[in-house]
Amino acid sequence: MAEVVDRQMNKKVAFYTLGCKLNFSETSTIARSFKDEGFDRVDFSEKADIYVINTCSVTENADKRFKTIVKQAQKVNPEAFVAAIGCYAQLKPEELADVNGVDLVLGATEKFKITDYLNDLSKNDFGEVHSCEIEDADFYVGSYSIGDRTRAFLKVQDGCDYKCTYCTIPLARGISRSDTMENVLKNAHEISEKGIKEIVLTGVNIGDYGKGEFGNKKHEHTFLDLVTELDKVEGIERLRISSIEPNLLKNETIDLVSQSRAFVPHFHVPLQSGSNDILKKMKRRYMRELYVDRVTKIKEVMPHACIGVDIIVGFPGETEEHFLETYNFLNELDISYLHVFTYSERDNTEAAAMDGVVPKNVRAKRSKMLRGLSVKKRRAFYENQIHTERTVLFESENKEGYIHGFTENYVKVKTPWNPELVNTLHQVKLSKIDEDGLVRFDFMNLPV
Repeated sequence: MAEVVDRQMNKKVAFYTLGCKLNFSETSTIARSFKDEGFDRVDFSEKADIYVINTCSVTENADKRFKTIVKQAQKVNPEAFVAAIGCYAQLKPEELADVNGVDLVLGATEKFKITDYLNDLSKNDFGEVHSCEIEDADFYVGSYSIGDRTRAFLKVQDGCDYKCTYCTIPLARGISRSDTMENVLKNAHEISEKGIKEIVLTGVNIGDYGKGEFGNKKHEHTFLDLVTELDKVEGIERLRISSIEPNLLKNETIDLVSQSRAFVPHFHVPLQSGSNDILKKMKRRYMRELYVDRVTKIKEVMPHACIGVDIIVGFPGETEEHFLETYNFLNELDISYLHVFTYSERDNTEAAAMDGVVPKNVRAKRSKMLRGLSVKKRRAFYENQIHTERTVLFESENKEGYIHGFTENYVKVKTPWNPELVNTLHQVKLSKIDEDGLVRFDFMNLPV
């Protein structure tokens, strides 16, 4: 170990993360392993000896961005060693290895041992691939992000046993498996001791928490057990649930959040389509009626709650009638914003072979319509919050002379830059919506 540290001392490493909060949590953990080996971390725009790119495979656009990011690294330092890890690296390792400038490609399990593959940082003529069969990705590696933001992403679960016809995640990350309750709580305590005010729970299918906790398929704990115990962790001001499947978001969890000490009234619940016909083709595990029940329940106990929705447009077989069914369904639903994904064909998925392919220009048109609806929904939600008192956690970035932050129910606010506000919580009264769609406010008191 000492020899490795001596060899790598003063070497510089930079990271670029594509995709989801889960990827950010894993990048941060992998970065700490580099630090343990004597590397200094620098920004991706700076000259480094090794650039690590954590890839995503959810959309075609994420695939294309990889080549651009490799070129950015090579422009800064043509002699730098470039490594690709993550979901795309697991699914298409040879494809990434063929990209000019890539030296190393690591799959789903190998990425957590990346420093073991760095005996020599010399450039390779061809990308070297180490990628497991996805069936071998059956063990759990805990992760959390820290130091990058005023909030931490805490990984509690990985993999997925669902068989959605459009999704490559089970192929890229393997079966559903969970961190132990003991380790999740230990990580939460570590985060709280570092002064971070907010933890976002993340995973591939976090509502399935408890499955595979000790290497078996049954549930040792439930997601409700997890949030109940996390709510007791002292020092964490806020806990936020990231994306959770509607069929796994139970009434008991919603009730707990409504009465919680730390969990905030913000839910992100994937819908994917407002048409039951399309939901069946996607092999989703619910119909739109269940989704209405979830939204209704949330709003009953937390009228001020923010609800975000994932939507896929242009799925094979989606007619104009199906799309309008989705649009009208969302328009009438009491939700706060949309994340709109334009369907793209992914290799080795059922949907890629389905009939009824929607032309790309039609997909783009539908996506634009739903993005417009999202703007309208967010504006209406913000307007409904004006003149209410909320608590804001301020971010660390100076954006054109302003500091931004989020209320507990995910209203984004702005005020002139003041470094003393970074990573502090303040009670405010929301006063008006700015011309750029953000909310201004009046301070009510000193930090809470």
